[in-house]
Amino acid sequence: MTLIKTKYNRRSFLKVSSAASGGLVLGFSWLASCTPTSNQLKDLPEEWFDINAFLKIGDNGIVTIMSPNPEIGQNVKTSMPMIVAEELDVDWNDVVVEQAGYDNQKYKRQLAGGSQSIRQGWQSLRMAGATARRMLLEAASKKWNVPVSELKTENGIISDGSGQTISYGAIASSAANLTVPEEVELKDPKSFKIIGQPTKNVDGPKLVKGEPLFGLDYKKEGMLIAMMIHPPAFGMKLKSIDENEARSMPGIKDIFAINSLPEGVEKQWSDVNAFPELAVVVGNTTWEVLAAKKTLKVEWEKVSEGENTADHIQQLSDLVDQVEKGEDKRIDGNPDQAFKNAKQVISQKYGAPFLAHNTMEPMNFFAHVTSERAELVGPIQTPEYLHKTLASVLGMTEDKISIMMTRMGGGFGRRLYGNFAVEAAVISQKVNAPVKLIYTREDDMTQGTYRPAYQVKYEAALDQDNQLTGFKVRGAGVEGSPVFDNRFPAGAVENYQAEDQILNSNISVGAWRAPMSNFIAFAEQSFLDEVAEKAGKDPIDFRLELFDRAISNPVGENNDYDPKRYAGVLKLVREKSNWGQDTPGLYRGVSSYYCHNSYVAQVVDIKMEGNLPKIQKVWCAIDCGIVVNPEGARNQVEGGIIDGIGHAMYSQMTFTDGRPDQSNFNKYKLMRHQEAPQKIEIFFVQNGIDPTGLGEPSLPPIAAALANAIYAATGKRVRQQPFIENLG
Repeated sequence: MTLIKTKYNRRSFLKVSSAASGGLVLGFSWLASCTPTSNQLKDLPEEWFDINAFLKIGDNGIVTIMSPNPEIGQNVKTSMPMIVAEELDVDWNDVVVEQAGYDNQKYKRQLAGGSQSIRQGWQSLRMAGATARRMLLEAASKKWNVPVSELKTENGIISDGSGQTISYGAIASSAANLTVPEEVELKDPKSFKIIGQPTKNVDGPKLVKGEPLFGLDYKKEGMLIAMMIHPPAFGMKLKSIDENEARSMPGIKDIFAINSLPEGVEKQWSDVNAFPELAVVVGNTTWEVLAAKKTLKVEWEKVSEGENTADHIQQLSDLVDQVEKGEDKRIDGNPDQAFKNAKQVISQKYGAPFLAHNTMEPMNFFAHVTSERAELVGPIQTPEYLHKTLASVLGMTEDKISIMMTRMGGGFGRRLYGNFAVEAAVISQKVNAPVKLIYTREDDMTQGTYRPAYQVKYEAALDQDNQLTGFKVRGAGVEGSPVFDNRFPAGAVENYQAEDQILNSNISVGAWRAPMSNFIAFAEQSFLDEVAEKAGKDPIDFRLELFDRAISNPVGENNDYDPKRYAGVLKLVREKSNWGQDTPGLYRGVSSYYCHNSYVAQVVDIKMEGNLPKIQKVWCAIDCGIVVNPEGARNQVEGGIIDGIGHAMYSQMTFTDGRPDQSNFNKYKLMRHQEAPQKIEIFFVQNGIDPTGLGEPSLPPIAAALANAIYAATGKRVRQQPFIENLG
């Protein structure tokens, strides 16, 4: 077992109070580590030690765990409580999980993003369960006058070895009056009974029965429905509204214009919105409002030039080609000299378009704003930042605003940006009534906050022995570069250079599942296959040679990956897929990537049906540390693989004079069932390391593995997404 401190100074890390029912309530810091550094302690704000999550043990033995992080389908509402229950040593069947509302006094990092929920909460969640267990043991010790060392727990029952037993529920009230111990023991991971076991989603039965869990399900007496109309093109804004016909239609209550981000508002990073000025229709029902919206006559005015996709592609290509240096992110050695001395130079460019998020559940949010308070309910990944924006927009103090998070029908980064929730609040304040704002699919697909368009140029220098001696990467993107300067092959090449270029645009962009990695992994891993071919080496052997260099003689000190773990997943997928074994008519590609603190390697097997690949199987090896819930983990990995393949193959947003050319799925193609891999086989590395990210890491490398398989089948490299345009 691991001994950990529960107190760091005169302030208690953990706080205990009696529940109204007589049970035990244990609060804990969601982000605090069991072993914080001195710098972390020094930087901690005063409120760090406030209660920000709760473990309740009722006198009936039921354990209730409040889950503070937004549930977006990543299954944290199941896996986080599993961690607490493990250290508490309770029967999982006695655990009830509840979604907590946003509370900046109780909770820290109430955010769904970056695949960090489990990683950030791992130690503090374990501490919460272990501390509660210790206090229950001490209460039983006092009751029986038996040393704690002679007591044991199992499935919520305490025993003393003589046949005497007591349930957690029966002793919880006594435990609530005890002082929190200064240190507790954590379980040895080898003794885990809940963690590592496939566990069903705690919301599963409700989902199957269609019980109201999502924001779109939420209703309140007297609630009105609102819909908005934004400009048809980027570079335009609202000029006037002709509402005569629409206002006279059945069920319509009001029509007006709003500005959800007026001048003077203190914006957060999540306030990405190209269209804050909107026309709004409010009425009794969805269909009445939708009908009136279609008849509304809105005039727009041009405020900047409309942009075109052809221009974006050319401008990004020019940026990665230009002689002028961009912003140097990293230079190791003397890259120019390495290229001057090279026997062979390989140079290629790769690109990808804008992408929409296309959440399954349409954008929606409920708001009821009065002169005294604001109550909001809906699907949001970033409640903390929404809370701050609302306070500024509504002119209220934060303590007057409540946000309840619902389960989300997808997010993929879209619900990091809470413009739709702010709009709902502004509309409610305007009409002085509870309102639910609903976007149509067309509203959201044309609103913006897209995955940026990217281009990147790679150059590699090979010497007379076909060794990689120089490597350059220059990336360009709309409002940001996709290049990670300290990721592989940085650290494995003596002469290395990474540069950034940025293209400014009036099209709003934001994070899309596995930001930046979702593109750069495709480009990097496709290029490495091209270099391996030029060097006359097997693509896995070529990568492993580079990792050997990074292990034995690393270049630089800021490499953000562990080359041993990176090489480990490649070796595992090579073994499991029987790499090197030829099967007539079957073609293979490989890829590996590190992001969100995890390592993934994939092999894709395809057959060609006409000009298109038919994916037979995906082999996926993952090193993400301890897997809390294998069932949820496999779901996430499979979803990431399918999502990555579908968008790389088929999807794109294009623009003509600033107007999106795609507004629904008739023109924006997503993968169909018959296009998905016939089989996906997943292998988790069992190393006992604390958990790292999982919701996003399986997506980035899959596009390159597929592209490399297509090359093996056709002899044609696909360097631009979507692949479908290069294969027809």
